[in-house]
Amino acid sequence: MMSFLLFADGFTGDELLKLWKGLFYCLWMQDKPLLQVYIYFLLILFFGLKTSTISVYTHFLLTFKREWTGIDRLRMDKFFQLVRFVFRQTFEALKRKNWESSAVSKFLEMLTAQLLQSSSEAPCGLQLHILDLYLTELATVGSAELTADQNLTFIDPFCKTAAKTKNQTLFSAICRSIFSTIIDQAPFAIEDLMKEVKAAEASEEDETQIKAGKSSEEEEEEDDDDDDDHLEEDTELLSDDIGPVLQFDYAALADKLFELARRNSTPGQNRQRLYKVIKVLRDLSEGVFPESEYPEEVSTDEDDEMFGSRRRMKRGRGHPLMMGGGFIRNPLHHYALSSAM
Repeated sequence: MMSFLLFADGFTGDELLKLWKGLFYCLWMQDKPLLQVYIYFLLILFFGLKTSTISVYTHFLLTFKREWTGIDRLRMDKFFQLVRFVFRQTFEALKRKNWESSAVSKFLEMLTAQLLQSSSEAPCGLQLHILDLYLTELATVGSAELTADQNLTFIDPFCKTAAKTKNQTLFSAICRSIFSTIIDQAPFAIEDLMKEVKAAEASEEDETQIKAGKSSEEEEEEDDDDDDDHLEEDTELLSDDIGPVLQFDYAALADKLFELARRNSTPGQNRQRLYKVIKVLRDLSEGVFPESEYPEEVSTDEDDEMFGSRRRMKRGRGHPLMMGGGFIRNPLHHYALSSAM
C-alpha cells in the first residue's frame, strides 16, 4: 500500500472510498501500538497526495458514517483517536495553505453537509465526538496564527446549526462543546493576548533605553516576582489542563447569534437558550466575567445541558482578570487595554 500511495497521482471518489475502508479495517484488526503507528504514517502520506485534501476528508467522513455504528466498545478508543488525528491533519493542511479563505470555506461547507445537516444521516456518537475535539484541535494547530475573525468563521456552521436544528441532542452538544467552551476559556484567551501585547511592546523598546533603565527595571521585576509567584504557578497548571486557546471577538459572536436567534425559523426552545448564551457573551465583551460557577441568569437545572455540565476550570477564583477590574472590550483589538492590567 505504501508504494501505491507514494506513486499515486490523485484518486477518484470510488478509489478514495476503497482506500479509507481498507485503512479502517487495517486499524480494526490491529492491536499492536507499533503497527498502529505505521497506519498513521500511511495516513500522513495520504494527506500529502495530489488529491484535494477536502476530497480526502469528505470520503473519510462518508466511510466513518457508514461504519461507525458497527464499531464495538473494545475498539472504539482506537477510532476516537483516528478521528482526532484526521482532524489534526486537515487543520495542518489548511495551515500549510496559510488559512486561505476559499479552502476554509470549502472545508466548512463539506463539514456542514456531511455532519450537521439533518439529511447527512451522521451517527450521533460521531457528531458528539467531533464537536468535543473541534476547538481543541483547531487551537493546537492554529492558535498562534488565527485571528478572532478567522475563529468566528470556523465556528459559523455550528452557530447556524444551533439556530435551526430541531435535534435537541445536537443543539445541546453545540452549546456545551462550542459556546460553553469559548466562555470558559475567555479569561485564559485574554491573558494570552496580554502576554503577546507586552512582548510586542518590549521588542519595540530601544536597546539604549533598556540598558539605561536596567538597574531600576531589575528592582521592579523583583517586586513583581513576589506578587506574581502564585500567577505563574497557576499558569503552569493551566497549560497542563487546557493547552492553547483561541481568541474570539465576543461582541461579534453575540451579534451573530442574535441575528440567527431572532429569525422566525428558529425554534422557540433554541431561541431562549441562545439568548442566555448571548447575554453572557455581551457581558464578556464589556469586561464582566461569569461567576466562578455559573451565571445567575443561566438556569442550572438538570435538563439544561447547556450550562449544567460546564467544566470547572482551574484559576477561576481569584484570577486578576476576574476580580471586577478592567478587560479588553474587544479581544481583536490591542488598543483598549485596561489600566487594571
